[in-house]
Amino acid sequence: MMRAAVGIWIFSAVICVGKSDHHFGHHQGDQDTALDSSANRVSLVTSANREFAFRLYRKLAAHADSQGKNIFFSPVSVSVALAALSVGARGETHRQLFSGLGFNNSVLTQTDIDQVFRTLLERANNTSNEDTSEGTAVFVDNRFKPRPEFLETLKQSYFADGFNVDFTKTTDSANTINRYVGEKTNGKIDKLVESLDPSTVMYLISYIYYKGKWATPFDPELTREDTFTVEENTKVPVQMMNMEKRFDTYYDQPINTSVLHLPFNNSYSMLLLLPGDMAELENAICQGHVTKWLKWMKPKTHDVYIPKFSIKTSYSLNDLLTEMGMTDMFGDRADFSGISEGQKLAVSDVVHQATLDVDEAGATASAATGIGITLMSFRHIPVLKFDRPFMVVITERSTENILFMGKIVNPNI
Repeated sequence: MMRAAVGIWIFSAVICVGKSDHHFGHHQGDQDTALDSSANRVSLVTSANREFAFRLYRKLAAHADSQGKNIFFSPVSVSVALAALSVGARGETHRQLFSGLGFNNSVLTQTDIDQVFRTLLERANNTSNEDTSEGTAVFVDNRFKPRPEFLETLKQSYFADGFNVDFTKTTDSANTINRYVGEKTNGKIDKLVESLDPSTVMYLISYIYYKGKWATPFDPELTREDTFTVEENTKVPVQMMNMEKRFDTYYDQPINTSVLHLPFNNSYSMLLLLPGDMAELENAICQGHVTKWLKWMKPKTHDVYIPKFSIKTSYSLNDLLTEMGMTDMFGDRADFSGISEGQKLAVSDVVHQATLDVDEAGATASAATGIGITLMSFRHIPVLKFDRPFMVVITERSTENILFMGKIVNPNI
């Protein structure tokens, strides 16, 4: 029997960062235990999402295709897409998806996961403005009839838009998907799909778009041409923004990394990380570092320089997810009988695209950004200068949820 392909596409665009996993406050007095149980499930899932972010980053950084290149992705977007896929997975395929995402299946059921993601997506979209959106979409071939309960769960818990297409008309269906993606990302990602396999019966998409403005914008009059050192013998010209003010900073001595906190004018922040040794930082960084930095940062006057840049990344995640234990969904052992009992389905591709633009007003899309430190200007004001490879983490301050992360190796690529 020919196995039909299920494609998963994940894309994210952000103008500075944007999605929030708002957490629940402590319940006072004699509150309904169901609310406490719900809050606990949210806490378990958001904690798993954060750990997944760092595990996936390390896989991307270690991959041969990423060597010497910028890295940028939205772990939240990937988690949402794979959680939505797990709705239709059964048996070992489902167990691998849960394990790979960091969900403890002895504590959390699929229904729990669906309810939590509904809560997170609902709060992200309801508390944001027109510059932020998050959600999913499913494109189903006219000849293919998924289980109604699968589509209903995607609609109710993952706010999925549903579309019928004719995947045998590969150009038309690719154009349909690309138009949808372009609309959801304000044109930032306009060609997600290059080509389609005519045996495709379903495409599942997760998207996140955020436009953020710096709490304190940079003055364009102070932006000057400068040099960015990609590696010892490679330097490239950049437009370097500049600002002198009190910034929250932290020097993490055990991993020899300087951290700069740049808040947006909402509950999101960009953390820029300038390491003494990039490989050492990439191998060590975990959620505990972000918690420590946000807690112990202190305000101090710095002369800060950050390059303006615009980058775009594109990944096939098949190999990386296989390395993370999610193997069966790509081959003959795949069990997606929760999507359709009549056809044998397998995942053909898991693809992720992301974009980031950083300028004086804010950041457009998601990205990786970091810090450079030089001591002492003539006024004894420390200089933080992002003029060599650095990492970036975009986080929601109260929940410490990781929306985007990556590293900038070359701002001109």
